[in-house]
Amino acid sequence: MAAISGIGVRHLPRPSVAPKESYFRASAISSGLKINGSSEELQSIQKASIRRRTLLGGVGLLFTGTSSGTFAFADEVPENYQAFVDFSDGYSYYYPSEWREFDFRGHDSAFKDRTLPLQNVRVSFKPTDKTDVRDLGPMEEVITNLVRNIYAAPNQKTQIFDMQERSIDGKNYWTFEYEIASSGFSRASFATIAIGNGKCYTLIVGANERRWRKLKDRLRVVADSFKIFDV
Repeated sequence: MAAISGIGVRHLPRPSVAPKESYFRASAISSGLKINGSSEELQSIQKASIRRRTLLGGVGLLFTGTSSGTFAFADEVPENYQAFVDFSDGYSYYYPSEWREFDFRGHDSAFKDRTLPLQNVRVSFKPTDKTDVRDLGPMEEVITNLVRNIYAAPNQKTQIFDMQERSIDGKNYWTFEYEIASSGFSRASFATIAIGNGKCYTLIVGANERRWRKLKDRLRVVADSFKIFDV
């Protein structure tokens, strides 16, 4: 990792990923850098970093991209979380600071607990001609179909506990809590979906159902932090 005036930069390879059929599965990995510097320093590397993924640590300020290529201040990263920003593909989210990045097949980015890998977050996206999640249809109908027919296998049982819509900067997001159970095992998750930049994005963060009650509030922060921006 090379330091540039208080800004740590690291570059990751961009492997190819085979496309999936669903709106909610697919992508490719890009590369990243870690930012903790003044606005002048950020501007000085803006052109170099615009097509790279970014990791912002600690309580640094999260920057979001705009179609003009400039960045605006957003929320402060909560304590015990880090922020991940993909300037190339136009999305960002928080994840627990002790989690580490890993390759999750068919996903653009992913982080998992160091000792309990089933506790993880991942993001995928698929090209779409839709411009808003509302274009997919009624929220309850779309989410029910997603959980039962795309997220779960035919032999698995599903439950959906909550569905919410939120709007930020003119973009709509659907976030929902669900559980998928197989014989002897069940997993609970939050998912957030949004549409922008000609892509349908999905963030999923979850854990083993036995640990869900303990982790639920913490993982809800991750699901609610997901944002997309114009690129």
